Amino acid sequence: MSTQVHANLTDEQVRQISGNLDEPEWLLETRLEALEALSELDMPDVIRTPGRDWTNLHELDFESLVDPLNAAENKDQVGPDEVDVLPWSEAVQEHEELLREHFGSVVDPQENYLTALSTALFSTGTVVYVPEGVEAEDVTIRTEQNSRSLFNYTLVVTEESSSVTILERQSTGSAEPRSANGRAAESGDAERADEQYYSGIVEVVAGENSNVQYGSLQNLSEEAYNFSLKRGSAGTYATIDWIEVNLGTQLTKSGVSTTLEGDSSETQIVGAFYGHEDQHFDLDAKVWHRAEHTTADLVTRGVTDDVARSVYEGVQDVGRDAWDTSSYQRENTLMLSDESEADASPKLIINNHDTEASHSATVGQIDREDLLYMTSRGISPRAARNMLVEGFFVPVLEEIAVDELREDLESLVATRLRQRA
Repeated sequence: MSTQVHANLTDEQVRQISGNLDEPEWLLETRLEALEALSELDMPDVIRTPGRDWTNLHELDFESLVDPLNAAENKDQVGPDEVDVLPWSEAVQEHEELLREHFGSVVDPQENYLTALSTALFSTGTVVYVPEGVEAEDVTIRTEQNSRSLFNYTLVVTEESSSVTILERQSTGSAEPRSANGRAAESGDAERADEQYYSGIVEVVAGENSNVQYGSLQNLSEEAYNFSLKRGSAGTYATIDWIEVNLGTQLTKSGVSTTLEGDSSETQIVGAFYGHEDQHFDLDAKVWHRAEHTTADLVTRGVTDDVARSVYEGVQDVGRDAWDTSSYQRENTLMLSDESEADASPKLIINNHDTEASHSATVGQIDREDLLYMTSRGISPRAARNMLVEGFFVPVLEEIAVDELREDLESLVATRLRQRA
């Protein structure tokens, strides 16, 4: 089923975005082809059960939310001198051949409607290039959205025997809401005045024996919609580790995955989320074992409160040539209210018998015996509950190797618990 919801986009808009970034002709053509493909593409896959889609992306009002020529942001892109951490416009000039080789090599620009929309319209981005043998930490990308819509693209390329640790943050600043035709929002737009749309695509290409740690903290406005896709390709002996934290937005559709292309490559995907009020998180974590002696570990923990809802899908796909595979997955969701919802769908797809793999998922509420034990020792019910929730996140916190991100998550969870009635 195709999705035709964005008739107001034009070639001229795409040409203007590309021209502002001084892009080469091949990149403009990629954008225009993505724009043309929109009418034939469907939304990203969501988990379905008979008679029900757990997340409905078709009702998003893109005509109102997306205003491609009025993008505004504050962005910090910082890294050590031996690593290139470049805004997209500079990367186009300094590393065109690198972009030509790797842009769209991990995430197909026309994979679905939202990837094509982002490819056609992204106006901001970052390229991180780590030369051979360089070990780099403290690469930071901070994006503050100050417009109705923002499309962001990130490319990370590591050469042989290099390593990099990247911390990305998305947040919402202040902006005068504008309608899709660029005028300031009027009374008829009041009910949608604070709604925003953020789209972020990340491609990671990890060369032989290189190591990438990519941590992301999404704390956008709770009136925003978010589409995020992070995907990596790991070469021989390479490692890609993801940390994905989601706290903001009213609706997030997020996907994190790694393809283990090279022998003895590894990946870890660590996820954490905390939904309250009427937030909805649709999250997936996937690994594709395509070579020998590969290892994967997927661990996600999250909380839903009030009438919040979470949907999780985890996939471990072991190919026919993936001999001596180790692949593990666990997902746990804690519900703090009777009205919140959580669904989990872990999956194993195994096509090679030389595999050790397991998967698990749990959904439940705070243990009443634990709560009784703590309150019987003089701890107030509220303090006891908060301590148990903070303790619930500990297994994930222990897996987060980036100290700053771990501390931020601890602080934000504590703040949200304090705000809870």
